[in-house]
Amino acid sequence: QVQLVESGGGKVQAGGSLRLSCAASGRTFNSAAMGWFRQAPGKEREFVSRIRWDNSAEYDDSVKGRFTISRDKVKNMVYLEMNSLKPEDTAVYYCAADPYGLATRGLDEYDYWGQGTQVTVSS
Repeated sequence: QVQLVESGGGKVQAGGSLRLSCAASGRTFNSAAMGWFRQAPGKEREFVSRIRWDNSAEYDDSVKGRFTISRDKVKNMVYLEMNSLKPEDTAVYYCAADPYGLATRGLDEYDYWGQGTQVTVSS
């Protein structure tokens, strides 16, 4: 059974940092595309970042230069380092996996999803 479990969320003041982790289990994700999405209250879930098997990364413009995605293939983990956080970054953050390794920004490109972790940034 494939499972993605996020952790590392919390409350932080504007300008602060958090590091989200996503633990993948149930299969090997070395060739998968792994993504981070977020959903703020009353808004649709949106793309944040993704990383492919070759460590190539893509970011939404809203987080470019502030967030960094990385992965540890040995540990089957994906991380999202978030710096210079803003109140508008407040959301539930979700980890997602596309085992075929081709996914980019679309929600429907990912087959597996975690339950999410709350990030709250106060001004």
